[in-house]
Amino acid sequence: MTSIDLNADLGEGFGRWRLTDDEQLLSVVSSANVACGFHAGDAVTMRRVCELAAERGVTIGAQVSYRDLAGFGRRAMDVPPAELAAEVAYQIGALEVFARAAGARVAYVKPHGALYHRVVRDEEQAGAVVDGVLLADATLPVLGLPGSRLLELAAKAGLPAVTEAFADRAYTEQGTLVPRGRDGAVVTDPEAVVERSVGLARFGAVTADSGARIEVRARSLCLHGDTPGAVDLARRVRRHLEAAGVRVEAFV
Repeated sequence: MTSIDLNADLGEGFGRWRLTDDEQLLSVVSSANVACGFHAGDAVTMRRVCELAAERGVTIGAQVSYRDLAGFGRRAMDVPPAELAAEVAYQIGALEVFARAAGARVAYVKPHGALYHRVVRDEEQAGAVVDGVLLADATLPVLGLPGSRLLELAAKAGLPAVTEAFADRAYTEQGTLVPRGRDGAVVTDPEAVVERSVGLARFGAVTADSGARIEVRARSLCLHGDTPGAVDLARRVRRHLEAAGVRVEAFV
């Protein structure tokens, strides 16, 4: 039976402001990418999400980013490699405290936003992220885009490299994500998201923005928690995956 992990970005709030419906999404996904305070999230939010995830048996991952609360981690930044490595390790360590207090642990690492896109091609920044993961825990899997420099360097360093696909983001013919500033970068039609999810899980393929069918082999499928109607969409995706004979389970 085919299986795939279903992950979502969670804990993306700060203080009294909440962006994601963490409690409801944690009843659907198998892995939670938890914001660690640099693009969103704070101590109270991280603790709450870790407790909820542990209660529901959802795997906890650290979603690390550039230090950019104002820009939600989606602005391009030039951070010296040594500084970036230290900040990645810092974020993982902060989340680990709350994960362990909840009786769980940080089980993987995924970059967020601008950092996620940067490490697809930028070897220096990708190497800094890998160095930060190694500093925090040299056994942690790294989640990223297939063919990225991040996953290549992670594998070379002995870290498990886990490929990820996106059901609600448009792809270029080269297998990268269409930049958010372009029309159609986010797929909003629920039927299209469901169809793409099943296609990615069962056939490892998706239709690019050019209309070409491209191969995207992934062990984990991401749905963005900040998308309007994210909970209902996640439920539909999981229901259709299971109806298509795909088992949803964490990759860790």
